[in-house]
Amino acid sequence: MIRFIKLSFCLLIFSHTFAQENWDLRRCVDYALQNNISVKQADLQVRFAELDFQQSRVSQFPFLTFGGNLGYSSGRNQNPTNFSLITTGYLSNSYSLQASIDLFNWFTKKNSIAAKDYTFQATQAGAQKARDDIALNVAVGYLQVLLAKEQATLAAIQVNQTKSQLENTRKQVDAGAIPELNAAQVESQLSTDSSNLITAQTSAQELLLQLKALLNLDAAVAFDIASVPVDLVPVESLGELQPESVYNLAMANLPQQKVDELNLKAALKSVESARGNMYPTISMFGSLGTTFNDKANEVKSKSQINAPIGTVTVGMTPYQVYPLNPFDVYTYGKIGYFNQLNQNFRQSIGLSLNIPILNGGSLRSGWQRSKLSLRQTELQKEQNSRTLKQDIFKAYNDALAAFQKFNANKKAVETAQKVYDFAKKRYDLNLLSTYDLLISQNNLLTAKSQSLYSHYDYVFKMKLLEFYKGQGLKL
Repeated sequence: MIRFIKLSFCLLIFSHTFAQENWDLRRCVDYALQNNISVKQADLQVRFAELDFQQSRVSQFPFLTFGGNLGYSSGRNQNPTNFSLITTGYLSNSYSLQASIDLFNWFTKKNSIAAKDYTFQATQAGAQKARDDIALNVAVGYLQVLLAKEQATLAAIQVNQTKSQLENTRKQVDAGAIPELNAAQVESQLSTDSSNLITAQTSAQELLLQLKALLNLDAAVAFDIASVPVDLVPVESLGELQPESVYNLAMANLPQQKVDELNLKAALKSVESARGNMYPTISMFGSLGTTFNDKANEVKSKSQINAPIGTVTVGMTPYQVYPLNPFDVYTYGKIGYFNQLNQNFRQSIGLSLNIPILNGGSLRSGWQRSKLSLRQTELQKEQNSRTLKQDIFKAYNDALAAFQKFNANKKAVETAQKVYDFAKKRYDLNLLSTYDLLISQNNLLTAKSQSLYSHYDYVFKMKLLEFYKGQGLKL
């Protein structure tokens, strides 16, 4: 039963490992661009800026509002239909439609819309910068994992080599050819090499977790990268990456430089808009309205009567007195709802002039503040350009130094390998002590580790220099 459980567990691990797909650098970058939190936040900022821009565009159209109310009033009030004073309660209903539009405001809205447009474009460029930064960080993280895996592989080879050496040494000790001290020295070296292997494997796992965090992958999800030889990573030549030409390409292509340029244009338009707020504004307005009152009456019918207006007595005989002409008698009734709305319908149209005179200095302060913001944007743009040029020249010098160091370390590996080969031959002939052999072996391992690190460091420095061109990373 126990053997069956062990076999099932091994099959489960094998099937999980076989099903796990290793990710190459292109897939890692594409996934990060779709799922990284920083990229998503940058996209949200773009949507906010787009809403501000669209709202500023709509603000130049007429303002139109419709309102209505229904209420009951009691006590002494003014009848809203005929404006007479009444003391009885009444139910009223009214509707109104009002519109207004600025005819001329010294191009304040036009400049404000242009400023929002430039800000929107700057936010889009900023989102592209966030994507480029994530792509670079993923590439760096990917190379770091590759380096850690290579170092772990190198440490594993060293462990196997030391084990083989311990077996040979143990055979010689058992045969009485060499003392027991030699075997103890090799065993000590094996312990050190095993510890180095565990450290390298742990470092590789930690860097893999950091890469998963960049991709916004769950830490519990099975994930590994494709082990691509560093020699296959495409790298441009240093001759094509001269710092001055790279700087010119960076100024034309990098999103950050576009952000600075667009922010400067937005600041200029904001100054013009703030200045226009201090000048008069000419507007046109219009309105439509109507009211209803449940106490409003109208004539429903009219009749003529010739009723006596009095009596006179002539010779003790009373006579009724009639007017010469009959007079009208009116019958009143409630005015219908829609009839009353039609009768009370009113319209108005006109022009208005708004001249800011005393406003606590807020408009002028806003204008002065916008000019200071403009100057601040200019200084920020200048500082970013200087920093970019300094970073590019530094990246070029670092890449050149890394290239020279890489070539020097390759020669160091060749020399250390020759020394170890000679030492191994002398050791096999009992002409060299175990201690001296281990020293040459450790020197070879150190040289290989430094060469491996310098190779990856050179590739990274070249990728950083390529990144400054603003033409994307060659993956």
